[in-house]
Amino acid sequence: MRSAGLLPYRSVGSLEVLIAHPGGPWFANKDAGSWSVVKGIVKDGENDEDAAAREFSEETGWDPPTEDDWVSLGETTLKSRKIVVAWAVKTDFDMSKFNPGTFTLYGREYPEIDRVVWMAPNDARRKLNPAQTIFIDRLEQHLELNGGQEDQR
Repeated sequence: MRSAGLLPYRSVGSLEVLIAHPGGPWFANKDAGSWSVVKGIVKDGENDEDAAAREFSEETGWDPPTEDDWVSLGETTLKSRKIVVAWAVKTDFDMSKFNPGTFTLYGREYPEIDRVVWMAPNDARRKLNPAQTIFIDRLEQHLELNGGQEDQR
């Protein structure tokens, strides 16, 4: 199985990343190690970038940033053996317009993700699934190599 997602980031005096807490009964009382980049399953015949954009929109209700601004963060493998590929994108969102998609489990509807939060990288590392912390490392390396700025296209 393969998932694709986005790791939005911004600089408000210091770097912050936007991560998501999964909705539903399995994650209701879980915190550290349970958060994720906003991601979802890559469908058969779908490329990773299209899946990341689709999932971001479905799970947050926000339009995904244009792919021209995406920075590849590569991939990682979760304990479940699912492969996750991600991109970072410098952006900001109106948090009041967060409108997560839903799924139905045993006849009850749940949000795909129940909240998204901007966090400092070290705080996000404590919250993220451990296999996904590599995405923050790679983002910080990218920013360091580019003097804290994005590639000028």
